[in-house]
Amino acid sequence: MPRSVELAPRSRRALKAGPPRECVARFEVHCTRFLDSDGRPVAELPEFARDARALVPLYRAMLLTRHFDQRAVTLQRTGRLGTYPSSYGQEAAEVALGAAMDRDDVLLGTYRETGAMLVRGVEMHEILAYWGGDERGMAYAGPAAPKDDFPISVPIATHAPHAVGVAYAFKLREEPRVAVCVIGDGGTSKGDFYEALNAAGVWQLPLLFVVVNNQWAISVPREAQSCAPTLAQKAIAAGIEGEQVDGNDAIAAYHVAEQALDACRRGGGPRLIEALTYRLSDHTTADDARRYRSELEVERARALDPVPRLRAYLEREGAWSDADEQALLAEQARLVDEAVEKYLNAPPPEPGAMFEHLFETLPAALEAQRDAVEGEEP
Repeated sequence: MPRSVELAPRSRRALKAGPPRECVARFEVHCTRFLDSDGRPVAELPEFARDARALVPLYRAMLLTRHFDQRAVTLQRTGRLGTYPSSYGQEAAEVALGAAMDRDDVLLGTYRETGAMLVRGVEMHEILAYWGGDERGMAYAGPAAPKDDFPISVPIATHAPHAVGVAYAFKLREEPRVAVCVIGDGGTSKGDFYEALNAAGVWQLPLLFVVVNNQWAISVPREAQSCAPTLAQKAIAAGIEGEQVDGNDAIAAYHVAEQALDACRRGGGPRLIEALTYRLSDHTTADDARRYRSELEVERARALDPVPRLRAYLEREGAWSDADEQALLAEQARLVDEAVEKYLNAPPPEPGAMFEHLFETLPAALEAQRDAVEGEEP
């Protein structure tokens, strides 16, 4: 039998210490913020924001998103709209992203990107129609709406691989366009998301992932969703640059989105932005968030509300006044009223319309069902 060899004391210490190691990679995640919670600058503003009047359209769009959102919730509560996901508290991240995108870019969003959709030209009555159960609402028939934007994705993260396909098409065609995939913090735990990240990194696609981290995946808090200090760092494993932005700071959200989109468009590969915000509402009108989070937490988050933050800055710079606010409130109330009336007075779709949004070419079996529904001989 072989004898065991006893190491000398120095040799045992060397073995325990292990072989010499060298650092092969280091990563950092940066967060961008220009305005504090009171709307006061904490850093030099980017060039586009140095004239405060240039920010008024962002504020108007954020306020319109909030007013539309409130009316949609009221419609649901009175039985005139289906289950609706409010974007209350997230208006800056949504509106800034939609405003930063080019018209030829393609938005692949979740069910909560109302602000981005409105900025990109989707009409309010179309959004209401969708949540009222009418698929014509996703036809984007308005003259200003981008025809290539994808319909709302209710399933979680399933649209991330779709965004890879869109971006791959742009690269093959050598088109200076960007696919923009918006996903929630909970969605970053899905395999679809990781697969899309990996493919986008390998193929260096013009694809921007925007993680809207509103701190809650229905009733699951952010800290129970991932042990990672940031969600932005999930991009690192795919070889993608990831960064954070204060999603309640409209200036920062626009600036970071614009820079990332420009990098993607110029062939710099994919990017990921984690927009830090908070869902001040219930998850949807079918939810009661009081069951799983405290009012104290919500009140603390309400102090970071993006709408009064931007308004405070505009007022301090002399670009907005109480008179401007009252005029805007009246104008937007009229616009929302008109959209609601158009939605409520729209003729219902024909029964056969349910077959129009399933396939490019309807299979024969479904053709027979459609004909039967429409009262025709199969």
